[in-house]
Amino acid sequence: MNYELMENNKVFLKGEVVSSLEFSHEAFGEGFYELKLRVERLSNNYDIIPIIISEKLLYHQDFEIGKEISIQGQFRSFNKLEEGKSKLILNVFVRNIIQLDDTMNPNIVELSGYICKAPVFRMTPFGREICDILIAVNRAYNKSDYLPCIVWGRNARFARDLEVGQKVNLVGRIQSREYQKKLNDFDTITKTAYEISVNKISVDELDCPQKEERA
Repeated sequence: MNYELMENNKVFLKGEVVSSLEFSHEAFGEGFYELKLRVERLSNNYDIIPIIISEKLLYHQDFEIGKEISIQGQFRSFNKLEEGKSKLILNVFVRNIIQLDDTMNPNIVELSGYICKAPVFRMTPFGREICDILIAVNRAYNKSDYLPCIVWGRNARFARDLEVGQKVNLVGRIQSREYQKKLNDFDTITKTAYEISVNKISVDELDCPQKEERA
């Protein structure tokens, strides 16, 4: 495995198991399972984050609902065809189950990737600045993960000027967000979106070493 491709996408999560293990898929004869973690925020709110874990990591581990676990992995994406449309699916691919450490931030993601869509800058009704960016993070076997990010405040002003193809480094957390999707004039459905809430972003030092903003 290319070491650089291991370092450009790093996730640490600590949370409570809130769903049962469900079979996800098989690759090269190895089974993978999905479950969801409830990860606390500093604001006393929480995020519900899906994780994918190999059957090889399940031995001698307790994944019962209510169990607290810590994992290291990567934030990944894949496209799934639903009702004739391609949908971006996001989850955390678990590489290691680690010892619980109450001193660590329970939700950290560090990424290095490329801007692959023009940033979208906007203001909230309360006047807060927000910028949406989509970055492509290289993975082994000539694959890439396409990860939506949301940037706030002066970091948003910084991000709005980024150009497609620029390489950026960022640090943040994975967050879940419920929203209502209108099915017709009478019915709506509640769905969940996942994104990275960015608290630090910089242009890669090889491109522009002096540009950096911190929250």
